[in-house]
Amino acid sequence: MLEARQLSFHFSPSAPLLQDVSLTLKAGQWLGLSGDSGSGKSTLGKLLAGYLTPQTGNVRLDGTALPVRGVHPVQWLPQSPELAVNPRWRVGRILKEAWTPSAAQCQAFGVQPRWLTRFPQSLSGGELQRICVLRALAPPVRFLIADEISTMLDPITQLELWQALKQEAQTRQLGVLVISHDTALLEQLCPQRYHLKDGKLLTVS
Repeated sequence: MLEARQLSFHFSPSAPLLQDVSLTLKAGQWLGLSGDSGSGKSTLGKLLAGYLTPQTGNVRLDGTALPVRGVHPVQWLPQSPELAVNPRWRVGRILKEAWTPSAAQCQAFGVQPRWLTRFPQSLSGGELQRICVLRALAPPVRFLIADEISTMLDPITQLELWQALKQEAQTRQLGVLVISHDTALLEQLCPQRYHLKDGKLLTVS
């Protein structure tokens, strides 16, 4: 279980972004998170994945602090995949940095073998996002923070990506937090949804 307890965070003491936010994500559970731009959605995702440290409160995985070494069990997937990869590495090396997926797993996410010898900048945004999602599914990973990962994708690619991720999450009982402005998408994917407003987490359903 991934649990955030009374998180508060600010970039400036005079402008708190998150205030006493608590959230629990269980194995196999899909939660949705919406909110206006600048409301702190991505910041909360980064806190859950250990990219940021809260000013108050804490994040616990099965009751203990998040690990600091090895493949992190909580993976944050950003909207812009090019920001998550080394542009000087070929795609095959980028994948193997975390793990080596099977041919069947690559096929499930639409990753073509010919992409592995290319550099990230030679792939489309949708192709590179497939790579980043697959890389985030290394065996030690138990929770995914999917932060607007399909916003810039065409409808067909969106559907294929979410279908593959749903299947993988169901097979491995991964907990997934879906962050999106698209309320229709959240309604389709997530039985339980929250909305961030004025630093507070509000229950939608």
